[in-house]
Amino acid sequence: MATVKFFTRTKRKANIHTPIYVRLRSGRSIDKTVNTGYLVSPEHWSNKTGRVRNIAEAEGKDDLNSKLRELSTYILNSLPPEKTIPDNWLEKTVKEFKNPKKKSKKSNDKQIKLFAFIEDFIAKAPTRPNPKTGRPVCYKMIREYERTFHYLKDFANQNRRRIDFKDIDLDFYHDFMSYLTSLGLAANTIGKKIQTLKIFLNAASDTGANSYTAYKSHRFTTIKEETESAHLNEDELVEMFKLDLSNNKRLEKVRDLFLIGAWTGLRFSDWNQVSPENIHDGLISIKQSKTGGKIWIPVHPMVEFILNKYDGELPAVPTNQRVNEYIKEVAKAAKITTPFKKTITKGGQPETNVYKKWEVVSSHTARRSFATNAYNAGVPSLSIMAITGHKTESSFLKYIKVTPKEHALKLQNFWKSSANADLFKTA
Repeated sequence: MATVKFFTRTKRKANIHTPIYVRLRSGRSIDKTVNTGYLVSPEHWSNKTGRVRNIAEAEGKDDLNSKLRELSTYILNSLPPEKTIPDNWLEKTVKEFKNPKKKSKKSNDKQIKLFAFIEDFIAKAPTRPNPKTGRPVCYKMIREYERTFHYLKDFANQNRRRIDFKDIDLDFYHDFMSYLTSLGLAANTIGKKIQTLKIFLNAASDTGANSYTAYKSHRFTTIKEETESAHLNEDELVEMFKLDLSNNKRLEKVRDLFLIGAWTGLRFSDWNQVSPENIHDGLISIKQSKTGGKIWIPVHPMVEFILNKYDGELPAVPTNQRVNEYIKEVAKAAKITTPFKKTITKGGQPETNVYKKWEVVSSHTARRSFATNAYNAGVPSLSIMAITGHKTESSFLKYIKVTPKEHALKLQNFWKSSANADLFKTA
């Protein structure tokens, strides 16, 4: 996940105005810093918040902070989907923000309506509330908008086609699908791009900008492939818990946070809500950040142990990227090496790879492990769904990863625990 941070390089005691720098980081491949051209008095600046301090002496603080927020959004919205960027990309992007090109009325008249609508849709996304939750659209979704728009523009350029609302028909659908497939994208990634394109088109239809409905055909479908996803069983979670990581605080903290997720079923975005003020009578009460729904979760003994270890205040949750990286190290150290086979369709061809399970563990494995282990333990589906938030049992059963053998063992255990089981035992 990309991050933008503003800072200065002059100590606060210096009695001069100093430049504000911006640093863009994304994974290990992108780490760029440039001078924004904005100046600030050092005693008015906070490197901790990356903003002008809220003090009366800092004249113009609201205006400068507003510009920095807008610049941050502009940089993130402009970031291409590739994993690397040119050396001068950040400097060029900052200059474009500060000196936007004025579009003539003539050029506006020639602008393709579909692309103009999508540009405006993405630009307004950070302040547009999600109709289901009333909360702003999350950064992850905005990045998906941007990626889909990038592929749509590239498809138009490569094929030298002007694409407007009237052109989005079944012929376009097949051509666009072929283009995405030619890039070697996974089937589910392609399906996500079609789904996002439909979000654009539905929004345009709602506002009256689009009157064409060919995209609503049942043949204009969002493809989806069922893929294998790993979960850790209780024995594997215990092995992870038993690891002595006292000499490696980086891994110890991530391990403990992961185990919290594995015994609460919380999404990664809610791990930081597990705190004393949200625990009453042995239950964790949380308002989910994604859905806004309130849930109650019993405190598992392992969760209680970890909370006591940190005096009730868990460590700060690192970025999702860092957690995904570190938790693999933890799982490897715990010798979670069971072979795990995964088949996905890429570029239209099935591709099967066999991994050691530690190689495919991620932050989301915690939540999936909770749901699968609870189901295997005999907890009713509806009780688990009340925590995970699944609306239907069919979607829940697709989410959990229970093998046919595990289903058979579940039925076998049920029969053994039957009140009449003893009647069929021979003397």
